[in-house]
Amino acid sequence: MSAGVQLRHRLGAFALDATFSFGATPGVTALFGPSGAGKTTVLNAIAGLIRPDAGRIELGGTVLLDTAKNVFLPARERRIGVVFQDSRLFPHMNVHANLLYGWNRATEKPKQDRIDAVIVLLGLEPFLARRPRTLSGGEKGRVALARAVLMNPRALLLDEPLAALDTARKAEILPYLERLVRETKIPMLYVSHSLDEVARLADRMVVLDKGRVVAEGSIFDMTARLDLTAGAHLMPGAVLEAVIKGHDEAHGLTELSLAGESLVVPKIAKASGEKVRIRIDAEDVMLALARPEGISANNILPATVAAIRENGASADVQLLLKESRLVARITRRSLERLSLKPGAAIYAVIKSVTVGGREHG
Repeated sequence: MSAGVQLRHRLGAFALDATFSFGATPGVTALFGPSGAGKTTVLNAIAGLIRPDAGRIELGGTVLLDTAKNVFLPARERRIGVVFQDSRLFPHMNVHANLLYGWNRATEKPKQDRIDAVIVLLGLEPFLARRPRTLSGGEKGRVALARAVLMNPRALLLDEPLAALDTARKAEILPYLERLVRETKIPMLYVSHSLDEVARLADRMVVLDKGRVVAEGSIFDMTARLDLTAGAHLMPGAVLEAVIKGHDEAHGLTELSLAGESLVVPKIAKASGEKVRIRIDAEDVMLALARPEGISANNILPATVAAIRENGASADVQLLLKESRLVARITRRSLERLSLKPGAAIYAVIKSVTVGGREHG
C-alpha cells in the first residue's frame, strides 16, 4: 500500500485491526460507523496522539509510522491538521491570533497571502478581532477549520466536527466545508456516524464496525449496497450524482438529469450544468410493474432489479438506473405479490429526494 493506514491496537477489551486506503489523492474519505467502532482511535493514531501496538501509516509519500522498522514520527512533525467537535480554540486569543497560531506552527509555512485567502474562503472577515466566547458554534467551527488549513497540512482529520451543533448551525457550516473540500485539494479523513454529512461531503467511504473495516469504496457504491445496512448502521438508500438540466421558474422547480432520466425537485439555486449530490432513502421509493398514471408523485423512473435481500418482514431491492444504483425497501408480501427477481423491469416511484441537505417531495 503506497498511501494508507494499517493499524492494530488493543484498548482493554477492544481490539482495533484496520487497513484502508487514505491520502493518495485529494478528496474526502469518510470513516463511518456506530459509536464505539474505533473511529476516533484510528484518527488519533494517524495524528500521532497515540502509539499503536503495530502498523504502518504513509501519507503524501512520507512514512509516519512503521512499527516493524521502529519508525514513529512525533505529532508535531507529521503535518496533520486535526479539527475536533469542540473546536478547541484558545479563549484568550482573538480569531486572528488563533489563525496565526496555526500558521506559525507550520513546518513548511504557506505564503502570507494564503492567510487572507483562507479567511475569505471560510468567511471569517467579520470575526477577526473577536474572542471565541462571542462566536456561535458554527463560527467557531469555521475558525478551527481555518487554523488547521493554515498549518499547511499534508492531510486534515475531522473528528465529528458538526456533532455538537444544532441543525441550523450545521446548515451554516456545511457550505463552507464543501468550499474547503473543493478549493484546497487537501486529503481529508472525515470521522462521522451521520449519513447526511457523509453523503454530502465524501468521495469515498470506509465502514468500520467493532474495530474492523468491513467495506470501503466510492460513496455511491457503498450507500447502495444491501449487505451493510445492519452491522454498519447504514440507513438503506443511495447517494447519487445528478446534473441540473434546467429550471421551471413558473412553478419554482428544478429539473435534474439522472441516468438519462429527468428528476424534478423544488428549485435549487445553482446554474444549469452544475452537479449536485442527491440522497434517496429506500423507504421513499415505491415499486410498480407498469408505469403508474394519475398519481401525485413527480418522479417515476424505469429501472432494472439488480439484487434482493430479505430481512424479516421487509426486503431491500437494489435497482439499476444505467450505471447508477437505487435501493427500495418494501414488504416481503409486496415482493411476493410483484414476483420480483433480479433482471426484472420495474418502475421506481420516488416520493422524496434530499438535495444538499434539504428533502424534497
